[in-house]
Amino acid sequence: MKFYSRRFIKPEHLNPANSLFGGQLLSWIDEEAAIFAGCQMKSPRNVTKLISEVNFMTPARQGDVIEFGLALVSVGSSSITIACQVRNKVTLAPIVSIDKMVFVHVNEQGEPAPHGIRVNAA
Repeated sequence: MKFYSRRFIKPEHLNPANSLFGGQLLSWIDEEAAIFAGCQMKSPRNVTKLISEVNFMTPARQGDVIEFGLALVSVGSSSITIACQVRNKVTLAPIVSIDKMVFVHVNEQGEPAPHGIRVNAA
């Protein structure tokens, strides 16, 4: 898995327990994964179809730097599946793990359309 970008945890990102708010992290993950999917499909016109179980493993605290790891899992005719891990940049402690995020390439009408990635025949 390759780690692509980082975020600094600031006070406005915290929940009442003084750790990173899960909703904020999920928003960042969806954005990072959508950018990754768009780069793979060579198109920004893709939508999130599915996010599998989200495993929150350790908290992130104010002042932490976190980094987002993404990997291509599989390719369909109009979709791609990505795995995501978020970890603490300094300690490398895992913060979140998501095994399956599916993005679908859509046409101007918002309907699934082939993305142009060569699909390997199994």
